[in-house]
Amino acid sequence: MNIAIIPARGGSKRIKNKNLIKFFDKPLIYYSILAAKKSRLFKKIIVSTDSKKIKFISEKYGASVITLRPKYLSGDKTKVQDVIKYEINNLIKRKIKFNYVCC
Repeated sequence: MNIAIIPARGGSKRIKNKNLIKFFDKPLIYYSILAAKKSRLFKKIIVSTDSKKIKFISEKYGASVITLRPKYLSGDKTKVQDVIKYEINNLIKRKIKFNYVCC
């Protein structure tokens, strides 16, 4: 199974709540989820977030949020690879089998 992981933290500095801002009547996160769906490459689409609002919106549009990301992985200087590693470890813990992960 191929899995897409979309990092989407809630506390953006430059544009506040950018993943929730409407663009053509849809929140910005919708377009990342839609692109992953349209690719037809992924059996599962996971959004990695620290925000309950982003979690709700992501699930509404067909993505999964395994757990809310901890605050230590939600800062301005957090590396994407650390977030992906965290989500991969969550998948392994939950015994979710996968072949490939794409960010």
